[in-house]
Amino acid sequence: MNTRIDSLPEWMRSARFRLTLLYSSILFVVAAILVGTLYFALLRSVSNETVWREYRSVETPAGQRGVLVTNARGFERLVNERTLKELKQYSFGALGVLFVVSLGIGWVVSGRVLSPINRITEVARRIQATDLSQRIGLEGPDDELKRLADTFDGMLERLDEAFRSQRRFVSDASHELRNPLATIRTNLDVVMADENATEEDLRQTIIVARRATDRMGTLVDDLLALARLETPQPHWETVSMTTLVSEVVEEFAGVAHDKHIALEPTVAIGLHAHGDPDTLKRAAANLLDNAMSFAPENSRIRVGAGRHDDWIWVAVEDEGPGIPDHHQKRIFDRLWRADKSRSRGRGGSGLGLAIVRQVAEAHSGGVRVFSQPGSGSTFVLWVPIRPGHQAVQPPDELPLPRASLV
Repeated sequence: MNTRIDSLPEWMRSARFRLTLLYSSILFVVAAILVGTLYFALLRSVSNETVWREYRSVETPAGQRGVLVTNARGFERLVNERTLKELKQYSFGALGVLFVVSLGIGWVVSGRVLSPINRITEVARRIQATDLSQRIGLEGPDDELKRLADTFDGMLERLDEAFRSQRRFVSDASHELRNPLATIRTNLDVVMADENATEEDLRQTIIVARRATDRMGTLVDDLLALARLETPQPHWETVSMTTLVSEVVEEFAGVAHDKHIALEPTVAIGLHAHGDPDTLKRAAANLLDNAMSFAPENSRIRVGAGRHDDWIWVAVEDEGPGIPDHHQKRIFDRLWRADKSRSRGRGGSGLGLAIVRQVAEAHSGGVRVFSQPGSGSTFVLWVPIRPGHQAVQPPDELPLPRASLV
């Protein structure tokens, strides 16, 4: 069967040809029913009507008036039969002409109906993975085809943005890995070229190489974490956010003590969410690690967790330099830095906040930042209590009472 269809000309295998046959068939059947109904109605009317006897007043040769009865039954039958025969012939002829005309009309109408789809097909053929700038831009009424074209344009926009983000990410990741490799290579070359290098020179080179490899290791670990977050999570469970946040605060207590930073946790009891405990813990740890990186000595970091309606929130507030408004939308991008050297100097990979956003989105939640230059920053992670919250946006408010932010 498929072989027979494939042997047909291309225009006969098209949807336009099938729509033309469908339109013509429907029109032909409706017209045939209409003509057939009229024909049988006329046949029934002629058969039941008696008009074959005619009475006529005449004068006889003697001058007397009389009635002449003319029997025209045979003549009437002949006329009716001829009329019905000609009606049948004209009806079949009209149906034949109608079918041919309907094919032409159906071909034109189906072409106009399918023209937006043809336009979508042409745009799709011109699109390449390296050039997603093509758009359909279909104009006209807001019908199904217009919505289909708009949906396709929206998909192209998202794909174009995803490809641009991927190219930026690959370029930035390559740059981040190239720097520590260049540092290691340069220091090794210097030591190897120096015949009088001392043990202290070798030790210093090893320390620099170790620091560079630690940076690369952190970057690779974060890249792997992002890759795992982009895969489905089929084994989620009920997570105690109270325990999770408390453990994160305990793990950073030593680091805070060394940096002379006071940790002030305020965690509500009985907080539970549905998700992956490891990634949620990593997101909370990244927020606290980010605050540690920018909080000055002898300052404090407030860590809070609580519930707001159907959401669990985790907030981290620092007294650091703050973030300008024009940077707040980009701080969650992968490897983005306002100052290209600030995270390298602190040993960061530039992926910590990107992982936080990825974890939040994987759990149908979100992450918000509230900050002003010179007044510190507050990051809030929102996670829904129950799964299936995709259609609801997380709150855009600051649940932690503002202490240092005024």
